[in-house]
Amino acid sequence: AVTTLPSAIATGKVLQVVTANGFSQSQTNSTSFIDTNYTINITPSSSSNKILISAYGTLDNQSNGNQGKATINRGSTNLGDSSNGLANSYGASSRIIATFAMSVLDSPSTTSQITYKVRYRATSGYVSILDQGEKGQFIAMEIAGWL
Repeated sequence: AVTTLPSAIATGKVLQVVTANGFSQSQTNSTSFIDTNYTINITPSSSSNKILISAYGTLDNQSNGNQGKATINRGSTNLGDSSNGLANSYGASSRIIATFAMSVLDSPSTTSQITYKVRYRATSGYVSILDQGEKGQFIAMEIAGWL
């Protein structure tokens, strides 16, 4: 049995980091996930590498009982739960502004440029993303030789 890898094989090494921030506020009452202006592009150097994607910001539920749900997509593929996404905020009795932090390790199996985007939705009423002038952030990291 092999218990260690040869030293020449680099695993888990971060090869590149791409960041984007300064996104603007948007609002929806859609109950289906829609695009925000959070987008980031990265081009993997090997199809066997993984991409770690992280997104940060706020969701503002603007009505009682409403939930704001956010997710990360690779192209048209939702990387979170199809209904609940990767992040959720809930206002039981009044308006609430909640921070979200989402991360997902993706296996895109390509060396072509990939576009990742944050999407969001409401369950009832309106929800805003980055409503109070916050500066959201989006980070993509290519990780080599992840087993």
